Amino acid sequence: MSEPPKKIKKGCTSIEGSSSGSDLDAATQKNLEAIDNCQIEIDKHCIEASEEILKIEQKFNLLKKPLFEKRSEIIKNVPNFWFTAIMNHPDLSSLVDEKEEECLQFLNRIEVVEFEDIKCGYEIQFHFEENPFFENSTIKKEFHLGSGPPSSHSTQIKWKDDNDLNSGKSGSKRHLESKSFFSWFFDNVDPVSDDIAEIFKDDLWANPLQYYLVPDMDDAENDEDSECSGVEEIHEEYN
Repeated sequence: MSEPPKKIKKGCTSIEGSSSGSDLDAATQKNLEAIDNCQIEIDKHCIEASEEILKIEQKFNLLKKPLFEKRSEIIKNVPNFWFTAIMNHPDLSSLVDEKEEECLQFLNRIEVVEFEDIKCGYEIQFHFEENPFFENSTIKKEFHLGSGPPSSHSTQIKWKDDNDLNSGKSGSKRHLESKSFFSWFFDNVDPVSDDIAEIFKDDLWANPLQYYLVPDMDDAENDEDSECSGVEEIHEEYN
């Protein structure tokens, strides 16, 4: 949305907030007032357009919901689907440390649930099989972005003995530089600038299959080496 238009003093010869302070003739003043009135109408339509876009987005979110649910049920039949997709993701893979890799292999479902009023926020749910790390079957991070100051909240995890993966971590790293899944999960300092949450919500959740199918880089390099050696053999054969 454009910035609120500067207020023009009606019937005088200057615009409020003008740095020049120069006098304006009546014709120019009239034209500026007309421009201001146009801008007020433009801004009003921008607000209306935003509201209509939200209504359309909410409508299609309802249409997509059963498909997301169907996809989640199918994914359950693919071993380590979400773990593989995360570890293949160019940004999220760097978020997971070695010990967390073992834990995330018990992850069997990720869900992003938008609030009924999508302007108000969403939550990211992580569903786990029974595992040696914690007792929770589901942990989630909620983002409240509507009325009032933005905030986020994380599920309190019931860690099992000697398996607290967040122990000793500061939880103060907010962006992709963070090297820990759980330090991100518990960090609720700046929900508006949570890049990792946006990747989970708008990228991984939107199309996880593209990351699950990313070929292993070692295998890709081996295939490339094989192709190169094959070309060299053919070249030598014809010389």
